Amino acid sequence: MKFGSIETPNNVFLAPMAGITDYPFRMICKEFGVGMMTTEMVSAKGLLYENVKTSELLYIDPKEHPIGAQLFGSDPKILSEMAKKVEETDVDFIDINMGCPAPKITKNGEGSALLKNPELIGEIVYAVSKNLSKPLTIKIRKGFDDEHINAVEVAKIIEQGGASALALHGRTREQFYSGVADWDIIKEVKQNISIPLIGNGDIRTPEDAKRMMDYTGCDAVLIGRGAQGNPWIFKRTVHFLETGELLPEPTFEERVEVILKHAKMLEAYKGRYVGIREMRSHLTNYVRGVHGATELRRLMTSVETYDDIKRLLDDCLERLEAHRLQHEMMLKQED
Repeated sequence: MKFGSIETPNNVFLAPMAGITDYPFRMICKEFGVGMMTTEMVSAKGLLYENVKTSELLYIDPKEHPIGAQLFGSDPKILSEMAKKVEETDVDFIDINMGCPAPKITKNGEGSALLKNPELIGEIVYAVSKNLSKPLTIKIRKGFDDEHINAVEVAKIIEQGGASALALHGRTREQFYSGVADWDIIKEVKQNISIPLIGNGDIRTPEDAKRMMDYTGCDAVLIGRGAQGNPWIFKRTVHFLETGELLPEPTFEERVEVILKHAKMLEAYKGRYVGIREMRSHLTNYVRGVHGATELRRLMTSVETYDDIKRLLDDCLERLEAHRLQHEMMLKQED
């Protein structure tokens, strides 16, 4: 996909998720061929007041390109100034979040709350875009609630304001992540704008990505929750879109290899105490669908160190191997 001066290697992108898509997670996804990413959502006001934790969210690795910095806020002047400041770092583009449904964001009139004020959206996009030399992208939802579905109107305003691309999640703010994503609204928006459109919502398999692109005509797909514990989705989806061939799901051994790499990176990046505790939530996603996952998840909630994780996974591998051998013996006896 091409937007502004950027051309991505493919059209399968990682959606930013607060507390999930940090540097270690993004690097894991990059290894599996993700086409484009952004940082976690960063407060423009936090940058203005030089909050250390806010600045840390903007750390990127040279291997992550193309990558953008995602900002949120509601003040056109502050967003414009902070976007210009961030543009001077090693990011490839600036993204503004106008779709986050979290109450702590919307109560301040930010994130998806902006959808209730299309005029302000226009002011923000124009103010930021005219102050940047790098491309600007925007992420929105279909509307704030079912009584205010205004994605088409807002998309036109965003295009007119100077944005280079738009990402659209097919749910309202009131839906959060429940129910079914509306792909019809993605199709309708695509028919009403000329800038590239990135579709988002309910993409959990390579087949889902192809169905969305075929149905809506969107230029790329944005995968969020479908990538949690499943970075393989990027390699499998890119391959499926390019060849029509569906690569197999990862084996448990392959999962273990990536889990351990992810845990080691998180520990090195955030320290043992914070890193391993944050890894607990990733662990439960990585083992989804694995034989004995319920018990494994229970044990994973109390791991304290990298060695705890490795020991737990080694034990699981031994049990699975024993189960496989037992199954093979039963088959031989039946023959």
